Amino acid sequence: ALYTACGGIPPRACLPVHIDVGTNNKQLLADPAYQGLRKPRGPPATQEYESLVAEFVSAAQKLYGRNVLIQFEDFGNGNAFQLLEQHQDSATCFNDDIQGTAAVAVAGLLASEAITGISLSQHTFLFYGAGEAGTGIADLIAEAVAAEDVSVTVAQARRRIFMMDSKGLITSSRTGLVEHKRPYAHDTPECATLMDCIQTLRPSALIGVAARSGAFTKEVVEAMGEINVSPLIFALSNPTHKAECLAKDAYAWTDGRAVFASGSPMEGATIAGRKLEPGQGNNAYIFPGVGLAAIATGATTIDQGAFLVAARALAEQVDAEMLARGSCYPPLRDIREVSVGIAVVVARHFYRQGTATEAEPDDIESHIRSLMYDPFE
Repeated sequence: ALYTACGGIPPRACLPVHIDVGTNNKQLLADPAYQGLRKPRGPPATQEYESLVAEFVSAAQKLYGRNVLIQFEDFGNGNAFQLLEQHQDSATCFNDDIQGTAAVAVAGLLASEAITGISLSQHTFLFYGAGEAGTGIADLIAEAVAAEDVSVTVAQARRRIFMMDSKGLITSSRTGLVEHKRPYAHDTPECATLMDCIQTLRPSALIGVAARSGAFTKEVVEAMGEINVSPLIFALSNPTHKAECLAKDAYAWTDGRAVFASGSPMEGATIAGRKLEPGQGNNAYIFPGVGLAAIATGATTIDQGAFLVAARALAEQVDAEMLARGSCYPPLRDIREVSVGIAVVVARHFYRQGTATEAEPDDIESHIRSLMYDPFE
């Protein structure tokens, strides 16, 4: 539905697929009305599981063509990174939880520069949560910084990105780290709590992706406000009841100085006569436009660079009125036009990369618009 509503992709071209490999929820297994596979779910990333996904990808390509667009969604951490790595070079695919979330978050960070006057490379980032969303965002931040300043490598950019998981701050002294966390294990003192990390690292941007409601307490947000003139507070967990804090609280606790973004819709606040509206870092800003570009060009792969140019295109569509209200995203009511803008620049990226198989049209935007579904036509 979102591909059609937000990106204009015809509904006849969309097919939702659910891969059921069982569940370990005993209550569901005992429920006579449960319609899922009635067997315990095995450990992640087994050969049998990977073979099943590979069989699906192969069958989809055989039926719909090599360049059929496949979006991975809601795979657990143990599978998401591995499956993406296995298929991203041989299929037109992406993982929305990793790459779509990353692009929309980086877009908000890029747009925030117009409010704070601080570029991406000048920030120190602290992530509360180190799963697929957090590390996906962190990876794209590092690539964006390296692209912004050619004298900085991705590895160097990662030195200003810190991550917390359920055990505290991820450091180089930690053993047994999974692969996606290792690039962010720095030689820094261990911190057990979020407040300890803030006081030790003095971050300028705090990003919540742990689905821990209320984790960004008054004490935490006030500490960010004491360190920074305009702290970035991105409480991206959703739905709203899982958000790390509410926009109105972040504004109140910083006297309206926080630049706030959320993963779900939230009410704003009026501080000292200034109306503040939080931007919603919704993946629907990104994946419909990227998907539309892939379909329009017949892209054979969707590389990480596509999400970086998508993030920049989204940031550029935040107008002065929204920025004046403290929002880092355009209005959702403009989502179809936003998707067109993203599709155009991503399509150009595919042509530059040589991954497009369709002939490049003289007017890419007109071509993309001609492919979009309109239920009223």
